[in-house]
This record gives sequence, structure tokens and C-alpha cells, in this order.
Amino acid sequence: MSPPLRLCAVILAAGASSRMGTDKALLPWPPSPPGPAHDTLLSAAIAALRPFAETIIVVAGANADRLAPLAAACGASLALNPAPQRGQFSSLQIGLRAALDRGSNAALIAPVDCPPLSASSLQALCVAFAQALERGHWGVAPTSHGKRGHPLLAGRELIEAFLRAPVTSNAREVRRACAQHIEYVPVPDPLLTADMNTPEQYAAAAQIFSPRALKPDP
Repeated sequence: MSPPLRLCAVILAAGASSRMGTDKALLPWPPSPPGPAHDTLLSAAIAALRPFAETIIVVAGANADRLAPLAAACGASLALNPAPQRGQFSSLQIGLRAALDRGSNAALIAPVDCPPLSASSLQALCVAFAQALERGHWGVAPTSHGKRGHPLLAGRELIEAFLRAPVTSNAREVRRACAQHIEYVPVPDPLLTADMNTPEQYAAAAQIFSPRALKPDP
């Protein structure tokens, strides 16, 4: 019998945001109309993931002093990447180790610069994840129109695969090596493949979000 699923959300927020010119974790979200000052990509991600995870870990780097109060106010824990220049994979490994240390056996992994999906999309992914684990698979990830997106839901075996990889590796390489153990779930969410690395991409994601924000989640 499989052990009970103890899911930890791991939000990767240690990047330098050099192309954006400002910390992406603190960008307003929802972007339009402007929300209260505390509505940021980070706080929105925490709020979106909280119903699906027992614990939430935010991995920060040089921005830890700025993110710590916001993470704490939203009920998340902070994990520090002391050398974020090593790349996002180092933050992933730090976040996953912190998740295991807190007794979790599964992780919901989300970069902070990927706008949070709707509650119905996240619910569909969590249901598919539980079913995939029952079939002996290691994880699930969403797709839309042939493109893969975030978040990735990883069981213990996939977590261990990430942790065994050298820090110089990347998540894509590990996922490719474990491809036969990962299921991809179609999710009709317009924000699934939105990139937000530059001000222009952020503005484009805001345009995608605006019409959805006017409609209640089904």
C-alpha cells in the first residue's frame, strides 16, 4: 500500500531577474486592474498552491531579505540558496531537500515567473498525479497545444532523481532521462505557456490574464 501523499509546493524565486530589470517575484499580479500592494507573483503563487499542498517552500537567493517577510506573511517557509549564480537547478535541489526534511514525499514545483494556473487546472493536475503514482509513474506535468509548462508534480522517485544529478545539470536533462516515468496532462489554461523573462513578455501575459480575470473559475 502506498504511503499517504504529503505534497510540498516548492516555488523557485532565487533568480537575478536581469532581463526583467526588477525582481520578478515582486511584480504585481493580477497585473490589471492593479491589486493591493501585497498582490505579487510570489503571493499569488502561494495563494494558488496553498489548497493543494501541506507546506510551501520559497527558494530565495540574494533577494532573501526582500522575499522573507512576504513569504512569512503568506504562510510559506523560506529556503536560502547561498550561490544562486549556479543556476535554477541548484535552487531546485535546495527546495527539494527542504521538502524532504519537512517530511514530504512529493513536490509541486513552480518557478515564480510562471503565472499561477487556475484552481481547476491545478486540481486536474493533482488528480492526475495521484492516479499516475498508483500506476507506478513518478510525476506529471501539464501541456497545452503541444507545449509543456509548469508546475511539475514529482513523486519521491523523481525527487531522488533530481537530487542525484550533479548541480551542473538541469531539470530538462533529468526529465528527459526519466521520460518513461512522467505523464503529460493536457490543461486548457491560457497562462500555461506564458513566459515572463522580459517586460514585454510580462505585458503579454497580462493581456492573456485580463479576460480570464473577468470570469469565475468553473
